[in-house]
Amino acid sequence: MAFMVKHMLGNQLKDLTGGLAEEKPEGEKSEAAAKGMTQEEFEQYQQQLEEEKMERDASFAQKKAERATVRTHFREKYRLPKSELDETQIQQAKDDVELPTELAKMIADDNEEEEHKHSVLGQLTNIQNVDLDQLKDKAQATIEDLKQSAEKCEVM
Repeated sequence: MAFMVKHMLGNQLKDLTGGLAEEKPEGEKSEAAAKGMTQEEFEQYQQQLEEEKMERDASFAQKKAERATVRTHFREKYRLPKSELDETQIQQAKDDVELPTELAKMIADDNEEEEHKHSVLGQLTNIQNVDLDQLKDKAQATIEDLKQSAEKCEVM
């Protein structure tokens, strides 16, 4: 009889309280036993899971910081406004975050190309239909002509 009263009123009482005070049935096993482990093995397993999660989180933070470093580099290169989010991600990584080696090589090559473009010879190569060798030959011939005419000049 007590079973019937508990069964009938228990479900209504559980619905009324929102199921906050759930009780485990007596026949239900602990979480470790349900997975077929002893309590000690289960604790080691949980500890291992926590360590793996911490490693994944650290790796993810490192990747985020590397990406933020790349974005920061391009913002500096193209004179774009800085981002606070990128700076905080770099600071959170704690380690020295550097540009990936492939990207660093690409940037070095780009810098060399830009320096060459800014030089006088670099500007001349941008002009179409200009033969640098022919231009050099003409310049040398002009200098030689000037030297010869200076030697022939009676005033000097």
